[in-house]
Amino acid sequence: MNKPKPQQAGQRFARVRQRLAATRARIDQWFPDREFIMRSQGQVRFIRLAARTQKRAATGVAVLALAYVGSITTLALIRWHDSRDATALLSRQARVEKAESRVAAYRRNLDEVTSDLQRRQDFIEKVTQAHLGTLPRDSKDGETVTNSSSETGRTIDKVSAAVPEAGNLARMEARQLAFVESLTRYADRRATGGLAMMRHLGVDPRMVLGGVGSGEAGSSEVGRDAMGGPLFALATDADGSIDPRFARLGASLSRMSALERAMSRMPQVLPASADAVSSGFGYRSDPFTRHGSFHPGLDFRGPSGAPIYAAARGMVSFVGQRSGYGNCVEVTHGPGLVTRYAHMSAFRSHVGQQVAAGQTIGAIGSTGRSTGPHLHFEVRINGQPTNPRPFLEARSHVSSTIVSHSARAATHSGPDAAKVTGPTKGSK
Repeated sequence: MNKPKPQQAGQRFARVRQRLAATRARIDQWFPDREFIMRSQGQVRFIRLAARTQKRAATGVAVLALAYVGSITTLALIRWHDSRDATALLSRQARVEKAESRVAAYRRNLDEVTSDLQRRQDFIEKVTQAHLGTLPRDSKDGETVTNSSSETGRTIDKVSAAVPEAGNLARMEARQLAFVESLTRYADRRATGGLAMMRHLGVDPRMVLGGVGSGEAGSSEVGRDAMGGPLFALATDADGSIDPRFARLGASLSRMSALERAMSRMPQVLPASADAVSSGFGYRSDPFTRHGSFHPGLDFRGPSGAPIYAAARGMVSFVGQRSGYGNCVEVTHGPGLVTRYAHMSAFRSHVGQQVAAGQTIGAIGSTGRSTGPHLHFEVRINGQPTNPRPFLEARSHVSSTIVSHSARAATHSGPDAAKVTGPTKGSK
């Protein structure tokens, strides 16, 4: 950047001096030397006010005026500041009063919310009891369901001491957890009963459940092949996590549901509207050779053409003829579990058909190795025949007439001699 030349700087300084001189000249014009003539008692006096004195007097007046204006301004500022502080204080007081009223309102609202939750919990427990019965609250040996009563009791004491208004909420939470644990026990015991029933029937639960383990009720070992779908995560807490007690409830209910579905595939419906079992399961005297033989099912005597029903829901896996069985239908109810219906006079189903329990799948006949119209009914597990009677008797709606008839044994029957009738016309 070029520095100004000395000649230019001198010119600027000269102009400034000229302006200052002009200003002083104007001021001097305002305050010229003045003379005042005063006459008093015949005497004449001359009073002379010099320009310097006038300037000093004017300066003093200006200073006093500025001081006055400054003091007035300062006083106004002080008053404004005090007024602002007073306004802020009043506003703060109003907010405090409003906050206290809101707290009181929240306390009242908290009581209302707690009452609503209690009424809802009452409703849930009553509906559950109406459909499921009284839920178990006691623990049994071997059960792995937690008991949070002592923990929730301590929580209630702490919350009530720290926040008295939230004490009822803590009690409500304790009641909810107790309900969850009772429902978990119920599901576990139902599952345990289902497992015991399957073992009694000679069915391996792992086979029937198709991937669900047969360990303790409540443990879930669901197979992971052929699974999928969109993710809808469940959570019980705001951070997205789930309380272990609720997770355990979900696992127990899921296991109970799987066992209930598996039990629904167990033979549970009488396959024919017959009034007698003409031949039982086990060793017997063959109706043709009169020698000892093994009978792998139950024979239900009935009129030709009478309907034959699927003993449980499943899929028809065979329709046709088998040696000794004549016209035969087989229904698969799960991995390794099959029911067989033989000696039919007509088919009422086809391979691949999904059938419900009690659905007609054929008609009674006397085809194959048979001495008269009847239904030969088998239950097979992994290809091996098993006694169908425990399956049918396990269901509460099985006719007591059939059970009483099957209790009359024939003299030449095998292991079921005390339970089934001997060979008669209509037995295979």
